[in-house]
Amino acid sequence: MALGSDAQARLGGAVRALLGAGGLEGELDSVRLAVIVLASRTPSETGEVVIRTGELGRWIGLSKSRTASSVVPGLRRSGMVEVETEPGEFGQDDALRCRLLPMWEAHGVVGHPLHLKKSELATLLRLLEAVMAPGWTHRDGRVTAAGLIAGRTGRGAATDRLALLLLVLEARETGRVGLCGGVVDTRRGRPAATLARLLGCSASAAEQVLERLEVRGLVRRPRVRTASGLGHRSRLLVPAVAAAHAPKGVTGDARKGHAKTAKPEFSGPVVTAGADEAPWVEEESHVSEAEGGVGAETGGPGVTATLHTDHSPVVTPVVPPQPSGGFSGEGRGGGGRRPERACMREDQAVDSEDAAAGSASPVAEGGPLRGEQPKESRVDEQVGQRAAGAGAGGRPKAVGGGKAQQQRRVGLPADLRLRVALGPVAWLWERLSGWQQDQVEAAAKTELARLEGLLALPGAAPRLLADRLADRLAETGGEAMVTGPYGWLIGRGLVQRQACSDRRCDDGIRLDTGTGCENCGNVIHTRRARRAQVAAEVDRDQPGLADTERSRVIEDRLRELAAIDAEDFVWRREQAAAERARRDEARAAAQKQAQRERQAAAAADTARQVLPCEDCGQQWSAGLCEACGYRRRTETLIVEAGMIAATWVADLTDPAAVTAVAADVRAHLTTAVEAATHQFLGLMEPGDLEAEPVAAASALAFTALQVVEQALPEYRTSALGRLGRTSEAEAEARRAYKTEQGRRWFQHNPTGADAVAAATREAEAARERTAEHLLAKRLEQLHEQAARPETATAAPWTDRLPELAARPLDDDTAGAVIA
Repeated sequence: MALGSDAQARLGGAVRALLGAGGLEGELDSVRLAVIVLASRTPSETGEVVIRTGELGRWIGLSKSRTASSVVPGLRRSGMVEVETEPGEFGQDDALRCRLLPMWEAHGVVGHPLHLKKSELATLLRLLEAVMAPGWTHRDGRVTAAGLIAGRTGRGAATDRLALLLLVLEARETGRVGLCGGVVDTRRGRPAATLARLLGCSASAAEQVLERLEVRGLVRRPRVRTASGLGHRSRLLVPAVAAAHAPKGVTGDARKGHAKTAKPEFSGPVVTAGADEAPWVEEESHVSEAEGGVGAETGGPGVTATLHTDHSPVVTPVVPPQPSGGFSGEGRGGGGRRPERACMREDQAVDSEDAAAGSASPVAEGGPLRGEQPKESRVDEQVGQRAAGAGAGGRPKAVGGGKAQQQRRVGLPADLRLRVALGPVAWLWERLSGWQQDQVEAAAKTELARLEGLLALPGAAPRLLADRLADRLAETGGEAMVTGPYGWLIGRGLVQRQACSDRRCDDGIRLDTGTGCENCGNVIHTRRARRAQVAAEVDRDQPGLADTERSRVIEDRLRELAAIDAEDFVWRREQAAAERARRDEARAAAQKQAQRERQAAAAADTARQVLPCEDCGQQWSAGLCEACGYRRRTETLIVEAGMIAATWVADLTDPAAVTAVAADVRAHLTTAVEAATHQFLGLMEPGDLEAEPVAAASALAFTALQVVEQALPEYRTSALGRLGRTSEAEAEARRAYKTEQGRRWFQHNPTGADAVAAATREAEAARERTAEHLLAKRLEQLHEQAARPETATAAPWTDRLPELAARPLDDDTAGAVIA
C-alpha cells in the first residue's frame, strides 16, 4: 500500500473521474465500487473483463444474489458499463463480460485521467487487493491474503470499502488524511465532513462509516493535546498507510509508535474548532514552556517535534506505555468503564450530584497533571456549574463562551398536530437525544405539510401519519424490536412508500380514501394477465411439460418480455430526448433568427432616422417630418370628406359634378382651418414663431388636422341620413316592416302597439344597413374612378409664418394674410 506520490495522484484522479461520471449520479455505493473493481481488472489490451457474478460480489462484500439483483442492473442502468452474459456449461448465465465505456473511450487519449498504463492498472489492482481482496488460493499453491476490510460483508459493506479506498488514496506517507476546509457541522467534525465530500453523502452517514472503520482499527481520529491535557483539533489517520511507509528497521509495535509522543488520545465523533479559533498548523505549539520537555500529543505517525531532528532508524525507538487493549479505560478513573463518545449524554440534564460527578472531566477524575498540589482545575469548575444548572431543571447554559448543550425532552412536542402524529412512537421518542428529537420533529412537520398539500384535507394529515407509524411498528414487531429509533423514524417510519406511480399510494393504500389503491390493482392485474397469457402460450406450444420445466419456461419467457419492455422504454426515452433536443435546437434557431431580425430592423431604423423630409427637406426627419406628416393626413381626410359628400349630392357618373362637390367641401374645410389657425396664432407670442419655427409649423399643421378630423364624422352622418331616404333604403325598410308584422307572434294583432313598435325598429335597422351599404359601394366606385391629386396641397398659411409674426393680427389683416 506504499504508493509513490505520482502513482497516488494518477490513481486518485482516475478513481475520482470514475465516481464523478454522470451515469453514477444517484447510484448505490455498491455500483460505484463495482465500477472501480472492474476498472482495476480490465486488461489494457482488450478493454474487456470477464468475471463471475459471485466473484464480483466477493470483491464488493455482497452475496451473489444481491449482486445479480442490484449491482448488475445498476451497472446497466448507469450507461457506463456494457454488460453481456457468458453462458456456462449448461447454458446458464455463468459470468459477465463487461466493458467500461469511459476507459474504452479514453484509450489512446494522452492526458486523460482514465488513460492508465499497464503498470498503473496493475498498481490499482494491487491496491484494491490490499484493501478489500476476498482472498484466494492459486493452483500452484500460492495464497493471496485477504485485504484489510475483507471481513466486512453484508449491508453497508460496499460503502465502508469505498470509504477506506478513498481515504487510502487521499492519505499522505504519514497516514494522515488532509481535512477539508471551510465551515463544517460542529456536531460531526471535520473528519466526517471530509469523508462526506469524498463519498458524496451527508455528514451523519460519513460519521457512521468512520465509526465502523474505527471499530475495526482501520482509521484513527486522534486529537492534538493542549497544555491542560484536553483534546484540541482532530486528525484523520490511516494506520496501514503509515505502516507501509515506515522505515524498514521499524516493525511491530514500534511502527505503530513511530515518531509519536506520549499520551495517545482516542476519540469518537469529534468537535471541530469554532469560528473564532485560528487554523491549526504543524508548527503550532500546544505545550507550555514548563512542560516542553514532556512532548505534546501530535495525533499522527510520522510527525515529530517542531524543533527536533529525526534520529537514525537504527536507534531503538522508545514506545510509551499504551493503554491495554487499545482503550483508555485506565485513564478514566478507578471504575475502568468503557470510553464513551465525545457527545454522549451531552443533551441530558443531570438530575443529581452523583450524575454531575460522573460527568466530570477526565482531568479532575484522574487527578491534576502534577500531583504535588492537587486542586480543582478551571475545567472542573465549569463542568460543576453546568451540572448544577442542569439539575435546577433548566437547559444547561454556556460557561466560558461555550455553546449551550441541547437537552432531551421526555414528552412529545407541545404542538397538538405533532402529538397526534407521533403518538404511536412515544416510547421511541423518549429514547432519542435532543438533537435527534429536533431532527425527527422537523421531518414530521415536513411530512405533515406534504400530506396536507397532497390531499387537500385540512386536519387529516396528523391522523394519517399516526396510522402510518402504527402500521410500520406492526411490520417491525413492536417498539421493542426497534434497535435504532432515530434511523427507523427517519428512514422507515415517516417515509411514504409508493407501490405504484400514484402519489397518493402508500404501501398499496390510498391516503385520501383509506381503501386499496386501484392503480396498484391494475398493475397486479396486468402482471397476472401477462403471466396467464404466457402460461397459455407455453401450454399450446409445448404440451405435456412437467411442472418444474413448465415453470422454468414460463419464467424465461417472462424475463424475455421484461427485457423487451425495458428496451422499448429505453428507446422511447431516447426518442423523447431526441425530440426534446430537436425542439431545443429549433427554439435556439428561432431565437437567433429573431435576434438577427431585430438587429436588422434596428439598423434600418437607425439608417432611416438620418434621412431628410421628402416634402420640406428638413434634415434628420426619418424621411418625413412631423409637420409634413400632419399635412398629408389632413389632405387625405379632406379628399375623403369630398367623396363622402359627393355620394349623395352629385351624379357619380359625372366627373365634373364630383369635382365641384369636392371643391366646395375643400373650401368649407379651408375656411374652418383658417379660423382655427387665426385663433391659435392669437394665443402665441410673436417671438415664439421666430424662436421655434419647426415647432410652430408642427402645431399649426396639427391644429388643421384636428379641425378636419372633427368635421369628417359630420359629413359621414349627413351622407348616411340622405342615403337612408333614397328609394333603395325606403324599399328595404318597407320589406323589413312587413316581414316583422307577419311573424307568428304578431299574426293575431298585426296592427297592435307591440307589432308596430317591433316593425318600426326593424325598418329603421334595415334603413341604416342599406344606407351604410350604399355609402360603401359608392365610395368604392369613387375611389376607382376619381384620381387623387398629384401632390398634396400645402396649407398656404404655414409658408408665411414670419410675416404673420411681424404684423399685428386684427380681424382684417390676419384674414388677408392667411388667405
